[in-house]
Amino acid sequence: MSDGHGPTPETPPGWAVEQPPPYGAPQASPWTAPGSPPHTGPGHGPGPVPAPQGPPQQWRQPGWGHLPPPALRPGIIPLRPLGLGDILDGTIKLIRSNPKAVLGLSAVAALLAAVPVAIGNVFLLDATATAMADPTSDPDDLPGGFLAQFGGPLVSLAVGFVVVTMLTGVLTRILGRAVFGGGMTAGEAWRLTRGRVPALFAVVGLQAAILLAPLLVVGLLVWALVASGSSVSPGGAVAGFFLVMVLYVGYVLFFRTRFAFAAPAVVLEGRGPLAAMRRSWTLVSGGFWRVLGILLLTSLLVGLIASILQLPFTIVGTVLGMLGKGGVGTLVLAGVLTAVGGTLGAMITYPFEAGVAGLLYADRRMRSEAFDLVLQTAAIEQQRQGWVHSSADDLWHPSNSAGS
Repeated sequence: MSDGHGPTPETPPGWAVEQPPPYGAPQASPWTAPGSPPHTGPGHGPGPVPAPQGPPQQWRQPGWGHLPPPALRPGIIPLRPLGLGDILDGTIKLIRSNPKAVLGLSAVAALLAAVPVAIGNVFLLDATATAMADPTSDPDDLPGGFLAQFGGPLVSLAVGFVVVTMLTGVLTRILGRAVFGGGMTAGEAWRLTRGRVPALFAVVGLQAAILLAPLLVVGLLVWALVASGSSVSPGGAVAGFFLVMVLYVGYVLFFRTRFAFAAPAVVLEGRGPLAAMRRSWTLVSGGFWRVLGILLLTSLLVGLIASILQLPFTIVGTVLGMLGKGGVGTLVLAGVLTAVGGTLGAMITYPFEAGVAGLLYADRRMRSEAFDLVLQTAAIEQQRQGWVHSSADDLWHPSNSAGS
């Protein structure tokens, strides 16, 4: 027997008193399958140990292949690199979380852009009704003939340039706050964005110059050929036209993709026009085809939805204008229906495209600059405080990313 001051007789000299259990079945573990009896070793419980039940994440022991926790999601997106579903879902959540600000501003912008087209359609319907009543008349000689064909779209393009530019900036500012789960009124968004409007116009103007430059060159070449008296066969002219169009479409897609993040860089990072365009070019590098594909898919989706919403109003307005035989009442009603249809379609198109571009911008920063760590740290602090402070807008500044 031992007197309590040394090893027991069964313990060899130099061995510790506490020894590991003998080799055999594993000891009992508290990590068992939900609903199964405790795991007991030989002599401590009946029967064999049952196999774990349920999905693996419910019974795997910590440190042995357990699934990682879900990404932090305080707002419209999870704070990790985004997939296509995250981007589309986040855009929908952006609209739903701020419906008054997003849809209200989009409705104003869409209405301003749709009114000139509606007025042009009224002139066109009037000219068409007059031509149907008098088949011998020349449509080009009718009052408003040229205006009906070109005036409305040109004015709409100019108005759209102004309002859509401002809308993109305002919606980007709302998106920057919504990522953290915060809201923003239309007035607050405009107050925070109006100082960046000149830079936004400069960015859009530079992009327009870049995209229109090839058309100017082609126009000068055609004018030179005509002036020199060179003759081109009809087949050659058609082939040349299609070749130019294919090359130009590729040119437009390339530069539109490269500069897709210039507006978010202007609004959220406070950069100047040229710096914002360089910033966008850098962010797109390494993910060009993915960005291009998502932007094209978005354009197809919103274009289809907008057409579905707009088509009934356009058809009814056109029929009324044609059957009204130039009556003032029917023409006004046709113009109103056209404007309503155009507004409904653009209300979906404008915020959705702006939202996708903004979330793609955030995704590229997370992928190339580990910006998701910055967002997660800020979101945890905001959750601890219980509210989203306006200083969250400053997190988008380039000083908070490693790649700036």
